[in-house]
Amino acid sequence: MYKKTFLSVISVVSLFFICGCNAPREQLLAFNKTFEASDFNSAATFAEKNIKSRKDPSGEDLLWTLQAAAAKRALQDYACSTKHFDKAEEFLKFYDLRWAPADEFGAIAVNDNVVPYKGQEYDGVMTNVYKALNFLSEGKPDLARVEFNRALDRQRRTKEKFEKEISQAKEQIGKTQYGNLINSTLSDPKMTQTLQNKYPELYEYQAYRDYANPFVTYLAAVYFNGIGEPSAARDLLKETCGLVPENQFLAKEFEETEKIIAANGTFKNTVWVVFENGLGPVKEEFRIDLPLFVATNRVFYAGMALPKLKYRDDAFPYLLIESDGNKCSTSVVGDMDRVIHSEFKKDFDAALVRAVISTTVKVAAQYVLTSQDSAAANIASIMIAAYSLATNAADVRIWTSLPKNFQFAKLTRPQSKMLKITPPDSVPFDITLPDGDNVLVYIKIVQRNSKPVYNVIPL
Repeated sequence: MYKKTFLSVISVVSLFFICGCNAPREQLLAFNKTFEASDFNSAATFAEKNIKSRKDPSGEDLLWTLQAAAAKRALQDYACSTKHFDKAEEFLKFYDLRWAPADEFGAIAVNDNVVPYKGQEYDGVMTNVYKALNFLSEGKPDLARVEFNRALDRQRRTKEKFEKEISQAKEQIGKTQYGNLINSTLSDPKMTQTLQNKYPELYEYQAYRDYANPFVTYLAAVYFNGIGEPSAARDLLKETCGLVPENQFLAKEFEETEKIIAANGTFKNTVWVVFENGLGPVKEEFRIDLPLFVATNRVFYAGMALPKLKYRDDAFPYLLIESDGNKCSTSVVGDMDRVIHSEFKKDFDAALVRAVISTTVKVAAQYVLTSQDSAAANIASIMIAAYSLATNAADVRIWTSLPKNFQFAKLTRPQSKMLKITPPDSVPFDITLPDGDNVLVYIKIVQRNSKPVYNVIPL
């Protein structure tokens, strides 16, 4: 009898909660489909329609504002893109200043999806970087300087913030009455083995030093070298070389910058090519539907849903660049998969703690009720089990319009003013350079069969 009641309740309640708790997942799938197809106009429209508030954010407002800004930037509508990024910065600041203990309670009582999307550190850093690039495209280098400095400052504060968040996550365990059980679960070798079996990629990537993004640091160095301030670029180049020591292209530019400073000169007739390549990861859900915590027939259901990163493909491994008979190719300076994974790994540990606390509380409630050996208590326990299953959903929200990696090349400005860009095994295309001195060529390709989007920016 109880089994039939349990299955009935599970079916009804699960449908209710699954339909209600996973809307962001379905919306992201729809957005990703248009963005992956390079239908940036439809992607921008879809994202803008999902922004519910223009003042104080809630739900996924910040996420969709970032998506809209990226889509507008791909359309080369830089003013509208910057407007969205400005709003995203306001939303990020709102959450930085907002203390909401109810969010933690909601995440434990239901799941992480009931908490508003508050953004990642790389969200804020990339917001400032893209704003800087938008301003450069509009011929506003002074405003670009402000944004580069903000991006670098955000990046410097990241390590300190991460260490604080990790410490807070550990303190959270001690505040619950089930602290000992939770700690024993987290330290159980079976838990580690289960995670390794379910999500082996979690342990693959190593963070860049101090959680920095070398693309951000190097692009700022390019900006300063391009506008004739090599002294400002030198320290940034040195830092980038430390982050990506295997990249000889960066080491060579650092040496050139040192020589230029010694000669009291500046870079002349130089072209920097940026390749924004492919698409960064999305999040998927995986479940551990096993009675890991309380091995007894008095518990109807014990399970956790956790997020995992799914990596998408690059568009091309590199771009070949030809000019006046000379050839060079782009190389990776900033791996966004690695940047995103590093922050995800830090957040995953906190999400795991919340999931363990949530599951432990729900399992303990089932156990206590079934111990009473009454029909009412058993029905209540079944309801809690149904609720536990229905709310067992991972948070898969992530800024999905970021690239997989950023690549660079540097060359002498050709007399022909022409660059021939050839993606491997694909159709080449030409870019005409404007009159002037130093130039930044920015190329974005989402997928192998996508039409390149490029912009030529005099520095």
